[in-house]
Amino acid sequence: MRKKKRIKLLTDSPIWVICLLIEKFYNFWLFSFNFQQFLRHMLLGIFHCHSNGVLHRDLKPQNLLIDKETNTLKVADFGLARTFDIPVKPLTPTVVTFIYKGPELLLGAPTYSTPVDMWSIGCIFAEMVNGCPLFEGEMGLIPLLSRIFETIGTPTENTWPGVTSLLISKEAHRIPNFPPKDLATVVPGLENAGRDLLQKMLYLDPSKRISAKDALEHEYFKDI
Repeated sequence: MRKKKRIKLLTDSPIWVICLLIEKFYNFWLFSFNFQQFLRHMLLGIFHCHSNGVLHRDLKPQNLLIDKETNTLKVADFGLARTFDIPVKPLTPTVVTFIYKGPELLLGAPTYSTPVDMWSIGCIFAEMVNGCPLFEGEMGLIPLLSRIFETIGTPTENTWPGVTSLLISKEAHRIPNFPPKDLATVVPGLENAGRDLLQKMLYLDPSKRISAKDALEHEYFKDI
């Protein structure tokens, strides 16, 4: 099916798919909606998954459905979803669309868990606000890690214990030491509470990343 026909079918349906990367003009739909409410819906869906021992592992705009009559967002496409155990057992790192992939996956961490989904949600959150992918740019592992570290700051043993061995194994030690940017310059459309939530979603150390449950209780959602 050609691209324009595919988009027409989506808009004629009661369900819309957010596809920010399909066409630039498609972005205007997102700005006509309440992305604060959509983020909450997304977190509710992922909280339900995580509470039942399921990792989505492929969160991206294309896998989110919106009912245009109720403005309700639903998480879709569980083709890469997996159950997880506690303690966490090794899972394949070859999951999640590249620019929404958490740094622990990019660096080949032997285990991962629910924080990988929260990183993806953070990327989508920033994309909804900015109208373009947060870490868009040249493809490839080192270029993507460089963009992440340039934005969030290059990790150290103090900020992410154990990261040194991962950096060496992926030759990412060649990336310069970047200080973290002020998120006010990265997502200027977000107020303080929104930036605080985004920052907690995008902690490089997955053990410090906010959970879906705690994110739902964040002050960013106090008025909805």
